[in-house]
Amino acid sequence: MGYKIYSRLDEIPSGNAPETVTEGCIALEGGAFRGVYTNGVMDALMEEGICFRTTYGVSAGAMNAINYVSGQIGRSARVNLRFRHDSRYVGKDALKGNRGIVGFDFVFGDLPGIEPLNRERLMDPATELFAVAACLETGKAEALGKGSSPEDVFKAVQASASMPYIAMPVEIGGKHYLDGGCACKIPYRFPLERGFEKIVVVRTRPRTYRKKLKISGHFDTAKLVYRRYPEFIASLARSGEDYNRQCDELELLEARGRIFVIAPSRPVTVGRFEGSMGKLGELYRLGYNDAKERIPALKEYLALPRTAEFRRK
Repeated sequence: MGYKIYSRLDEIPSGNAPETVTEGCIALEGGAFRGVYTNGVMDALMEEGICFRTTYGVSAGAMNAINYVSGQIGRSARVNLRFRHDSRYVGKDALKGNRGIVGFDFVFGDLPGIEPLNRERLMDPATELFAVAACLETGKAEALGKGSSPEDVFKAVQASASMPYIAMPVEIGGKHYLDGGCACKIPYRFPLERGFEKIVVVRTRPRTYRKKLKISGHFDTAKLVYRRYPEFIASLARSGEDYNRQCDELELLEARGRIFVIAPSRPVTVGRFEGSMGKLGELYRLGYNDAKERIPALKEYLALPRTAEFRRK
């Protein structure tokens, strides 16, 4: 194989989540490989039969959303913990066909040793999936829906997860998009504006985390690279401040019982492109265990029965 994989990969759960749809919406924060935390949360929820009708994801959150909507327990985790050091996924080989550091063509294809994506369930009209991407022309975050085929989903997710500076913009419908985190790092506002009564937010940072704001000179590169898109440059410049405001608002909404938050119960030291498979495996377990601990409170919030069954392979 020639590259490192997680040594306890065989302990990752597998199987199919129940096909019963849970009313409400789940919103997934990004964070590159910090999204392995979300992998653990998703698996715990699917095991409990909590499969929301609507899913919003930003960047890594959008990538995780695919396997959550397809109802495949453990699939996202197996992809990340098996292929992190495969350069077709992240690295020089990814650059060849993707014009960026992430190999979307590889990760969206048939992966060796990984169960095929359940495309039929992914495209089931009973569920919604929105990948939140930043539009270069407007500088605003847009929620891109499933479209009519899995390929439409993949392109929307690629747009949401294509990082600025190290990836080319993705064109959809005549507009150009990059990483949704440039304009909206936690996509809870979309379901709020749609009037959802039950909204679950999965964070990849602890509740108390706030970004250190960068000095304006940091954006000189953005002004050069994206000089044709002044609104996008402005979004990048205020993204840290916007994120901190989102964190403050989430605290208030959670305290009022308006939304339900699952967040790391201890500080996350995993970097965006973390290479330690041990640390990534620990982060997965943290997400899984945090979610399991929160299941009773979550079911109370959602007014769900206490028990559920799922099918393991």
